[in-house]
Amino acid sequence: MEEKQAPAKARNVGDLLREFREHRDAMRQELAKVIIGQDDVVEQLFAAIFTRGHCLLEGVPGLAKTLMVSSLARILDVSFKRIQFTPDLMPSDITGTNVLDEDAAGKREFRFVEGPIFTNILLADEINRTPPKTQAALLQAMQEREVTVGRTTYTLPEPFFTIATQNPIEQEGTYPLPEAQLDRFMFNIKVGYPTADEEEKILLATTRHEKPEVSKVLSGRLILNIQKLVQSVAVSPFVVKYVAHLVRATRPSDDRAPPYVREMVDWGAGPRAGQFLIMGGKAIAAMDGRFSVSIDDVRRIAIPVLRHRVSTNFQAQAEGITTDKMIQRLLKDIPEPEIPKFANAPMPPPVQE
Repeated sequence: MEEKQAPAKARNVGDLLREFREHRDAMRQELAKVIIGQDDVVEQLFAAIFTRGHCLLEGVPGLAKTLMVSSLARILDVSFKRIQFTPDLMPSDITGTNVLDEDAAGKREFRFVEGPIFTNILLADEINRTPPKTQAALLQAMQEREVTVGRTTYTLPEPFFTIATQNPIEQEGTYPLPEAQLDRFMFNIKVGYPTADEEEKILLATTRHEKPEVSKVLSGRLILNIQKLVQSVAVSPFVVKYVAHLVRATRPSDDRAPPYVREMVDWGAGPRAGQFLIMGGKAIAAMDGRFSVSIDDVRRIAIPVLRHRVSTNFQAQAEGITTDKMIQRLLKDIPEPEIPKFANAPMPPPVQE
């Protein structure tokens, strides 16, 4: 008889984080075959995926926003669907609809036909090109990971991410996203122009006949396991206190808000911003192979988390103060919380000579 093998020893968190970092590096290497530069954008996309978040990519045409998302889907062994948003798109075109079927016996019954939202990664391309009624079709899916059609609620597959793109300079025929819709996005990522060296590499790579091939790195089940790992990263009360202070400082009605916020901000961020700051900090720490979140991790993702949750008024616009500049100023002005050390420790006995 063969001897029974002893069960494998459970790996500790350090080994899991080290393995996760290797997966992250492999994803970055594969994505770099197609996307040149945009390191911050890629890092924020990874952070959203590993924390079950949704992203809004904003940039002028030609910056490879759609290519970035489709390439990300190619290196993940998950399903991917793309919706081109247009003014005549209807909610049922996204969620699906009930159709009347008739069998051979002449019996009729309704059958639900799933829409493109039933996928793992959904690319909502040019989301601001469709009216709010159709934009709202994503609300339930983004928040509850389910879709209700008629009287029936259908659960979406796991994992599920919505990555939307929009053009900030196009005004005609566009519909700005409502605040409730914007608040569902974890990150509002600005895709900027490449540097001079990066642009030369882009021109050289894209004018060849060769098409780079990427390999799949993560499966859907492994992504779910990584999400659980990221959730287990520790967050100290010290960091939670800083996050709460930072979020509350964006609200002009709060007593602790700086004077310039009260003068130049109409409304600030809600509690969901603090949740995303902590979850994003966990993802940054885990991708760096660390066990706990630091304040610097929160600061690294503060702007993409807060920029679409803070509304500046006309005075700020007249003085050329954008939302990003306002958040950068808050990051400099909001101090780290003071935690007294050895507050309850007994006094040492006097030294006898």
